[in-house]
Amino acid sequence: MMRFLVLTALIAFGGAVAAYQAPQQPPPIVGTAAQLEVVKLKDNFFVITSSNPTPRETFSGGNVTVLITDAGVTLVDTKLANWGQALLDKLKTITPKPVTTIINTHTHGDHTGNDDKFGKVEIIAHENTKANMAKMPAFAGDKGQFLPGKTFATTMNIGSGRDAIQLHYFGRGHTNGDAVLIFPGHRIAQMGDLFAWKDAPRCDINNGGSCVEYPKTMAAAAAALKNIDTVIPGHSPMMKVADVQEYARFLADMVSSAQAAKKAGKAVADAAKEFSVAKYPGYKTDNVVAAMQIIYDETK
Repeated sequence: MMRFLVLTALIAFGGAVAAYQAPQQPPPIVGTAAQLEVVKLKDNFFVITSSNPTPRETFSGGNVTVLITDAGVTLVDTKLANWGQALLDKLKTITPKPVTTIINTHTHGDHTGNDDKFGKVEIIAHENTKANMAKMPAFAGDKGQFLPGKTFATTMNIGSGRDAIQLHYFGRGHTNGDAVLIFPGHRIAQMGDLFAWKDAPRCDINNGGSCVEYPKTMAAAAAALKNIDTVIPGHSPMMKVADVQEYARFLADMVSSAQAAKKAGKAVADAAKEFSVAKYPGYKTDNVVAAMQIIYDETK
């Protein structure tokens, strides 16, 4: 009887992990510009923020950067599809200039949902992100024209002067195509969901993510953030480089703790309970069980 209960629980938990790997979209509502907030970081640099509100149905998607240049507007990520008009309306309150470039930090629909709302603009992403996006129903058929037209493998530089942007890929983490953007002239970096929040990550293995490789990837990203004052996470308020460095340590601790627990023959649930975030003030543990399950699965 006990074995049956354990197997039943594992099957149910496995279903939860599968859903967890590729974020499920909340029931669609039509968001409004009034529900979106803008943070001004520089005279020509804004962030249309993300939040995790209650009720969940009002979730708009990831943080969106608005960089206003002489040539037009560069957006980084575009929120959920059902927030398209709200995003367009909010942009009009910031600048009358047209969007000329979109950069997607990764494939998920809460970051790519409105790539098609700005006409035929230049869309840029990591090469793996383009491949992942090509598998999404949102980019099937005629919508394929809104797949990234320009990609990079490890680094790419676009723009010039104060508005130059450096795009970097440091390895697998949330997906296998997470781009880290550095705006050296503004001393700002954008992490996407490679650093979404202060909690265990969501490792989307269906899109090439890896919880085991995550600490190495994050450490490399943290080391590249030179002369940066502000870090834009995927789904949190603005942070500092020290927060990214701390997150790399947190991930390393979580992976080593999970692997030691697996070697000792402990169940995932027990491993998660034993993993303490006490030395990481402000951290949550909402995602630890699911992340540790993936670490167990990845560790042979």
